[in-house]
Amino acid sequence: MRTALLLRQTRMHFPRLDVDQIKIRPIEKGGSDRKFYRIRCSPEQTLILVKYNLEREENRHYVRIARFLDRNGIRVPKIYFHDATEGLIWIEDLGERDLFSYRGESWLVRRAFYESALDQIAALHGLPESVCIEIKEDLPAEFNAALYLWEQNYFFENCLCRYFKIDQSKLKALADLPTLREVAERLASLPRVLVHRDFQSQNIIMRNGQAHLIDFQGMRPGLAEYDLASLLHDPYVDLADEERAELIAYYREQQFKKGITIDGDFDSKLRLCAMQRLMQALGAYGFLGLVKGHKHFLQHIPAAMKWLHRIVSGVPGLEKFDTTLKSLV
Repeated sequence: MRTALLLRQTRMHFPRLDVDQIKIRPIEKGGSDRKFYRIRCSPEQTLILVKYNLEREENRHYVRIARFLDRNGIRVPKIYFHDATEGLIWIEDLGERDLFSYRGESWLVRRAFYESALDQIAALHGLPESVCIEIKEDLPAEFNAALYLWEQNYFFENCLCRYFKIDQSKLKALADLPTLREVAERLASLPRVLVHRDFQSQNIIMRNGQAHLIDFQGMRPGLAEYDLASLLHDPYVDLADEERAELIAYYREQQFKKGITIDGDFDSKLRLCAMQRLMQALGAYGFLGLVKGHKHFLQHIPAAMKWLHRIVSGVPGLEKFDTTLKSLV
C-alpha cells in the first residue's frame, strides 16, 4: 500500500491532526510479513501504523490480544484505531529503544531492564485460567506434541538441510531419533500457561525504564520455561553464565512471591524448552535468510548453533544429534 494512501487513511481516521504536519516513513525491522510505519503528527507526537496481511490468521487477532493484555495490566502498545477491512492498525509509539539496543551497556544497567521484562512475562504466566479463557478462541494452536515436532522439523529442513547442506538420509536418521519425539511428548504433557512465544530482546521495548511487550500475536498456551529460554538463550545477545543465573533466580523469586511453586523439574524443563526454542529460531533464520531474502538473519546462526550444541550435549539419548551439531559449530 502506497504511503500517500496510508496518509489519507490516517487523516480520515484522525481528523483532528494537523494535515500539513503529518509525515510518514517506513520502519525496516525484523522478518515479519507486516509493514510498519512511523507517523509524525507533530514535533512532539508520533504513532505507529501497522499494515498486516489479511490472509494470515494470527494477524487478525493482534488487536484483541493487545486489548486483553492491557486490561490485565501487562504493558503493550495502546490501540488507537483498527481498520479490519484494510488490515490497518494505528498504535502507540513506544520509541525505538528495545532491550537489544542496550546490549553494550553494563550489567548493572541491563539487569534492571531484564528484570522489568521478566516482571511482565511472569505476570502473563500468572494469569488465572478464569481470565485466560476469554481470549483462548483468538489464539493460535496451543503447544502440543505436533507443534514441538514441527519446530524440530523446521530446524532440520531450513537450517541443517537448506543452510548446512546436510544430505537427506542423515537428516532423516537424526529427525527419527526416539528421544526427540519423547521430548515433544513430555513437554506437551505438562500444564500450560499463556506464553508470548517470541520473548526475545527485539520484542521488548524499553520506555522510561519499563519493559513493554510487542509482537505477541503468536501468544498461546504453552510452558513458561519456553519464554524464559527464549530470553536467556537469545542469539541476538550474548549473556554471561552468571548473568543468566541471576535472571533465573529472579524469575523464580517472583513466581514464589505470587504463590506459584516451581518444582524440582524446572532445570530439566528449561533445558528442553531451550533446545526447542533454538531449533525453532535456527529454522526461522534459515527460512527468512534463504527463502525470504532477509540475509541479515543468517549472521545469527553461528551463535544459536553454539548454544544448541551446548544444551543438547546435556540431554541423554541425543548423542548422535550432538555429534552432528559439534561438527558444525
